[in-house]
Amino acid sequence: MTPFFFLAPAVIVLLVVVAYPLIYEIIISFKNVTLLNLKSQIYPWIGLDNYTNILSDSLFYSTLIRTILWTVINVVFHVSFGLFFAVLLNRKLPGKAFIRVLLILPWAIPQYIAAMTWKGMYNVEYGSVNIILTHIFGNGAAIPWLSVPSWTFVGCIITNIWLGIPFMMMISLGGLSSIPEELYEAADLDGATGFQKFKKITLPLLKPILTPAIVLGTVWTFNMVNIIYIITSGSASDESQILITMVFKRAFQYFRYGQSAALSVIIFLILLAFSTLFIRAQKSED
Repeated sequence: MTPFFFLAPAVIVLLVVVAYPLIYEIIISFKNVTLLNLKSQIYPWIGLDNYTNILSDSLFYSTLIRTILWTVINVVFHVSFGLFFAVLLNRKLPGKAFIRVLLILPWAIPQYIAAMTWKGMYNVEYGSVNIILTHIFGNGAAIPWLSVPSWTFVGCIITNIWLGIPFMMMISLGGLSSIPEELYEAADLDGATGFQKFKKITLPLLKPILTPAIVLGTVWTFNMVNIIYIITSGSASDESQILITMVFKRAFQYFRYGQSAALSVIIFLILLAFSTLFIRAQKSED
């Protein structure tokens, strides 16, 4: 029984922090939980009504498409740029330590501070982004980042890309350092080009490391509420919100806790299905 005694604290913490909230959320997703009956804690059982209302709402499907677009764009840029900078830093460069610190800074800065900084940079008159654009392309190049929902959504994507690249870069850099140098030397003797070495050696050996990193990055990006909520000042319109901000608004602005819980369960199922299929696809390729 000794191993079980050592595992007990961790298991108890997981049950309290993860299992109980998840089970409770699933239960209230089948009930009518609003601000009116929150104090009495008497929640009428309504079955699948919350799920039916969500799945019959056209706003859910347009937001789902936008969420998928948000996730795909962010993860693609995170992985591609992160891998590029990792390959760059894995070579001998002058001032490599300084460059590495600069590239890690977005990851080290708290998300709230980073989002507030980018929000100031998006100011239509005084923001540095528009100042740079107008200096290069003229006065007509100023973009209404914070007033037009579509541009606000683009601004959120740019901010989140900037924040997510360092994570993928550090993961890739750790994987690159574990690849034996002898493999590249053998490839050089065979006359392999740089692209061939990257395709035949680097990518296959990084795959076991990048697969869980991509899954984690997808889950985090799919559920990234901070950036959109802060840049839009908590009033994201339908054209600039994603599913997780819809959950937040229904819970803490409209006080429809049952519907919010049902939408959270749907998001959980979507991410669970994606993670399962992606990992199985990677294993089948292996």
